[in-house]
Amino acid sequence: MGYRLLADLVVAVHFAYVTFVVVGQLLILVGVLRHWRWVRNVWFRVAHLTAIVIVAGEVLCDFPCPLTVWEQRLRELGGTPTQGGTFVGNLLHDLLFYQAPEWVFATAYVAFALLVLATFVLAPPRRKALAP
Repeated sequence: MGYRLLADLVVAVHFAYVTFVVVGQLLILVGVLRHWRWVRNVWFRVAHLTAIVIVAGEVLCDFPCPLTVWEQRLRELGGTPTQGGTFVGNLLHDLLFYQAPEWVFATAYVAFALLVLATFVLAPPRRKALAP
């Protein structure tokens, strides 16, 4: 498998990770309001909280995202710039990466982590969901 294709695979995993965090939070908020029992699942909620805490922790510790580093390294090994994969790989890359000052991302990641934590506390997960 070529380095460019592996880089595209890393971008796809990165995109799935971001989607899990963002869409997961939206579903939790809607689910709490609509009394969807599955959004109180302890495994889902702990995994969701952990995912965003990792991101916020990386930014607060000034630690680069391993997925971004791996993608860039694979692209270098494949002899391409940070973009240059397949159409889908480029599309996912463009959806993930924006041009903005670092403080914008840091603020957004930490604020989102605080929102997830607040949701976790205010609408805590349950081992066995109670009937509405």
